Amino acid sequence: MPTPAAARFTGFDKAAMQFWHELAAEMNREWFAAHKSRYEALWVAPMTALLGEVARELAPAYRPLKLGEPKVLRIHRDVRFSRDKTPYKTHIGAVITVAGKAVGEGGNAAMYLHFGLEEEFVGVGCYRFDAGKLAAWRKAVAGKPGEALAPLVARLRKAGYEVGGHDEYKKVPTGFAADHPRAEFLKMKGLTAGCGEIPRGLIHKPGFAGWLVKHGKAMAPLVIWLHRHVR
Repeated sequence: MPTPAAARFTGFDKAAMQFWHELAAEMNREWFAAHKSRYEALWVAPMTALLGEVARELAPAYRPLKLGEPKVLRIHRDVRFSRDKTPYKTHIGAVITVAGKAVGEGGNAAMYLHFGLEEEFVGVGCYRFDAGKLAAWRKAVAGKPGEALAPLVARLRKAGYEVGGHDEYKKVPTGFAADHPRAEFLKMKGLTAGCGEIPRGLIHKPGFAGWLVKHGKAMAPLVIWLHRHVR
């Protein structure tokens, strides 16, 4: 039998945001169970279509590397080590990783996005390096690969992308000169690039997919650098 055609992204329903307001007010398992199908129809289904479309269009920018299957992240919060014990997130998140390696397993995101009641974000990279990747990151930054990273970051910043570590050490790590020319990077615990605010109303339009692809392609060289040198 022929493979069914992938669903096309037509935009998130303009009334869909109301779901998050109601969830935030209720925030209990009984309410969510009763409205789970609504969540899946309003958010999961269009997000799945959106990321599938973006992944197909973004893939050529990463060849010969391959992109993993897009993944809609769990709405359930991990409350084990959090003071906030509310059971659900009030946003939807999704990710496409390079070579199919999960972000939680040290993978790099070719596209990560979330939106809902919290601040919107669309970006790429690795938010926090694990111990192994942190050591590889510092070695790469201090060595020859770092010579290509600095101008790459400069070009992205000049184009308006927000590039940084989001969480940094106050001092250059032991073993590296305090005045190292790439001290900024040596202090980082991760590296991401973000494209700023999503234009108002764009998530409700089919053109949102093209907007994501455009920015995903522009930021792809940073992710490819990470994949090659920080593993």
